[in-house]
Amino acid sequence: QVQLVESGGGSVQAGDSLRLSCTASGRSSYAMGWFRQAPGKEREFVASITWSGDNTYYADAVLGRFTISTASAKNTKYLQMNSLKPEDTAVYYCAAREGPGVDLVQVDYWGRGTQVYVSS
Repeated sequence: QVQLVESGGGSVQAGDSLRLSCTASGRSSYAMGWFRQAPGKEREFVASITWSGDNTYYADAVLGRFTISTASAKNTKYLQMNSLKPEDTAVYYCAAREGPGVDLVQVDYWGRGTQVYVSS
């Protein structure tokens, strides 16, 4: 069973930055990324990255502000969030899909989530 362990959430003010990390157990390679869910809203895609880190994909709402990247140990991914806005407030979930590619249309594994709160 693959486990995804997230860290890095917190409370910040608008315009500040946060970095989330997600580490996957197991020996396979995965497309990995992040979704978020705000109170009363559906979970939505944020960003994804290939196992090697050579391809990334972003939701329009975060393009240009968020950057997803991979550590030298490929099983850890980062989400650097800059210029945060109150509307970025949500629980952020790490997600993974076994196999090649960058899409997370199908998610095989979910993390437990980490809270990000952005005050105005």
